[in-house]
Formats: sequence, structure tokens, C-alpha cells
Amino acid sequence: MHVVIEPSPTISGLRLVDADETGQAAGEVDVSWDEAPTVLAQRDQEGVRWVFGHTAELYPQLVERGVRLSRSHDLALCRTILRRSTTVPSGEVFPETGDEWDAAWEAARGDDGLTGFAELTGGSERPDAVAELQRQLAAVAASTRPARLRSLLAAESCGALIAVEIRYDGLPWRRNVHERLLTEALGPRPVFGGRPAVLERLADSIRTELDAPGLNPDSHADLLRALRSAGITVESTSKWELQRHEHPVIEPLLRYKSLSRLMTANGWAWLDEWVHDDRFRPEYIVAGVVTGRWATDGGGALQLPAQIRPAVVADEGWTFVIADAAQLEPRIVAAMAGDTAMAAAGYGTDLYQGLVDAGTVDTRQHAKIAMLGALYGATTGESARLMPRLMRAYPRATGLVEAAARAGERGEQVTTWLGRSSPEPSEGWRAVTRAGAQVTATPADERAARRAARDWGRFTRNFVAQGTAAEWALCWMAELRHRLRPLGSGEQHPHLVYFLHDELVIHTPEQSASLVAEAVRDAAAAAGRGLFGDFPIDFPLDVAIECCYADA
Repeated sequence: MHVVIEPSPTISGLRLVDADETGQAAGEVDVSWDEAPTVLAQRDQEGVRWVFGHTAELYPQLVERGVRLSRSHDLALCRTILRRSTTVPSGEVFPETGDEWDAAWEAARGDDGLTGFAELTGGSERPDAVAELQRQLAAVAASTRPARLRSLLAAESCGALIAVEIRYDGLPWRRNVHERLLTEALGPRPVFGGRPAVLERLADSIRTELDAPGLNPDSHADLLRALRSAGITVESTSKWELQRHEHPVIEPLLRYKSLSRLMTANGWAWLDEWVHDDRFRPEYIVAGVVTGRWATDGGGALQLPAQIRPAVVADEGWTFVIADAAQLEPRIVAAMAGDTAMAAAGYGTDLYQGLVDAGTVDTRQHAKIAMLGALYGATTGESARLMPRLMRAYPRATGLVEAAARAGERGEQVTTWLGRSSPEPSEGWRAVTRAGAQVTATPADERAARRAARDWGRFTRNFVAQGTAAEWALCWMAELRHRLRPLGSGEQHPHLVYFLHDELVIHTPEQSASLVAEAVRDAAAAAGRGLFGDFPIDFPLDVAIECCYADA
């Protein structure tokens, strides 16, 4: 049973619309906000799947009232998947350019890019969620792989629930520790803005070494000119290019750039904006990347540098369980391709070392270089030299990503294991590749066409691996979320507080930590079985129990 949940147009509360397996409405009821926690908890125990237009519209208000729902279907997220998936017949395709459903939500989008959900409070302006549910269920039923697609939509929708819950619960953060780290690295916080003392001293040193007294080292163009005037021939101010030169300015400049990044990304201004009540509350964007990976809307949750991680400290009597999957994407590719040799090389062990033990390459570093070359399409250097060994040893796994690359070069879509498909290349891309294929094409046209084809081929090569890895991670989180529920009650409940691609952080009472660690491993194994059945692939985790994130 599906239950569409949306603001009531008649009372201050919610309208719940029951819908059968095809999405046909089978009754509705309005409940006030005061009644909602009890009513929703009772219905949730019945095993219903809650249908949100956008989970972020109403679920935050429910979480604030103590409601945590088990299963959901996010119409907006699922529509994005269905409208592009190659597993859905063309007759069921949702318009790429948008229709009344997209337009209704787009009209409420604010200048900051976030949807102003409060503006959609019912009435004729709201899109018809029941009709949209019917369209989506029909599209899934007509899919060439309906079971996999249902799994993807369920995992994606559960991810939307998790993103709201993580933001509400927050990652424990010690402001006093963060401020101490900033002061130690940068000097005291400037009272009236400007550079902290350490940065200003480094800036003076840079000016002296470059004989440029008026230089602003934060200006990329000015810094490049000053470096070249000092005889340092560089095309950029990247760390890797600067390190190739010997000059007294290099050391203070690299130090300045590192500390400046800390100041800009996670300095006092960041702390003021993002840490409140001893919690960092990231604003995740589920499927913010076309591969299905998450993004963030400010706050930099996907880049918490080592310099500030000592500020991530569990509450008194609590601890963290921190887990990340080892060599996730290569294992995903092996399972997708059914490459038993590659799966065996990494089963129960470090995959890169397994490639060495199997005699494929001579060192672990070479194994890593070769594997990353296969996943990302490296065509030069050490990766290109090592790739033939990998292709001979594991033709099915390497053949899968090579086939994805060739499809991309032809302008075709590729699709993940569960059914998320890549976007089609732009008309500009097609124009360039068509021009290069003409009999009258110039050498410049041909080079441009080859470059465009290779670039899109690299994208589709990685799409199948990264996209399926994102699906596994969603299933891992969903499985873990269900397993955490029985391990506590009320405020003493273990809960997810951070997610980064293939890494999870759970905040848990100390007495439950070992059970949570076991649940994390069990959830990873269940996610693997859910995707790949009995294929002999494992997804080993590095799991640590620490009170401070920096110690993991």
C-alpha cells in the first residue's frame, strides 16, 4: 500500500491518500499536525510506503515532531531516474524539458536554488501527486528490469529520508576545539576582518622573496605575474607545479595557500554559519551528481579536511562507529561483469594486494595505478603501460568499462546495474563529432571530434562504475538504517550523522558500539547480496570505534 502524504488544503495538517499497487486512490483523510505523529506511526507499522512529492518539503517537520518513517517513494527523485533510464520503454518516458509537475516545483525555487516548499501548501497550484505516482508505477511495470528499478527507486527515496535525518541530528562538533585549531594555525581571529597574523606574515615573506611589495597573494593573476617576473616559469599556481621549482618563495607560498584554504573553507565564518548547538548540520543534495552521488548545498560536508577533524568529538557517554568500504568501485565492476577471477583476487583481502599475489602486477602501487587507469580511462604514463596486464588477466571486468567508453564515444547512453542512465551528450557535442566525420572535415575538425569523443567516453566509462557504487552505498545506508532502529530507543538511539560516498559515521551510545559495528558489516553484506545475488564478491570495510573522528 502506498500513502501519498501532502499538506492538507482544508486544515493545518496533512492529507493522507491511500493508493493501491497501481497508484489508484483508495481513500483519503486529513490529520492535524497534533494528530500526525500518532497516526503516521500506526500506519508506518503496517508497512506502508509513504509517497512524498519532495521528501524535503514535509519530512523535516515530521522529524522535528519525533516521526521517523520506514519506507518512502520520492516522486521528484524517482521521476529524474525514470525519465532518463534506458530500461523504461520510450512510450513511458517523462518529458526531459519538464511539464506541469516540474513547473510547479520550479516556480517555488528561490534565488538560492532551494525549493521554497512553504509556498506549495495545497490547492490547485500543487501538482497531482496521485496521478504522478500512477505514471511512475506504470513506467516501472513496463521496464525491462522492473525488480532492479524498484530497488533503485526505494534506495534513492530512503536516501532522501536519511539526508533529512542527518541534518536534524547533526554531526557532533566542538566549537572550542575548532577555534583552538584555527588560532594555532592562523593566529587570533582578526577583530575587523582581514588576514590573521600568520597569513599576513607569510604574505610579507612572499612579497619579499618575489620583490613585489604591493602583491596580493590572493590574486591569481597578480601572483602569476610576480612569479614569472622572478624567473619562475609556471602556467598555474597549483601545488604540483610550484613544487617542481626551487626558489625561496615556494615554501612560504605553499604554506600560505594551504592556510588560506583552511581560512576560506573552514575558518571562523564557516564555524559561525554551520555549527550551532554543538552540531554541524550538512545540507545534502541526494543525487546531486548525475551518477547518483550526493552533493551538498554549502557547508562543504564532502570535504572535511584532516586539520579540523579533531573538532568532531562524540557526546559524553557516546562514541563514533566509522566505516568505509575498501576499493569499492573495482569490486563493483568485477561483480557487474561477472569476473570471477578479479572477484577472487580481492575476496577477503585487499584487492590491490590480491592483484599482486595473483601475479598480475608486481607492486600494490602498480595495481592501484592500473585499476584507476581502467576506471578513469588513463591513456598515458604508467597507467597506459600497466593496463594491458590488467586486460589480459581480467578481460570481463576491463571489457565492461571499455564497452561503456566506446558507447560514450558513439554518443550513446550507458546504464548502471539498477537502472540509472547517463545523460545524452549535448547538441554541441554532436555537432563537433559530426563535423569531424564529414568527408570535407579539416584536420582541426577531426582532432576536435576525437577529443570530444574521448572525453565523453571517459565520462561514460566511469559512470557505470561510480553510479553502481553509489547504488550500493544507498542500499548499504538503507540496510543499516533498519538495523539501527532496534539497537536503542528514544534519545539513546544510534544514528547516522555523516556520509561521504563510501564512508559512514554513526553516533552511538558507548554500550551499543560493538553491536553497531556488527550491523554496519551485516548491512554491507546485505547490500552486496541485494545487488548481485550469490555472485562471490565481498565488500570489506575498515571499521573503527573512536570518540574523535580524527583518530579513525
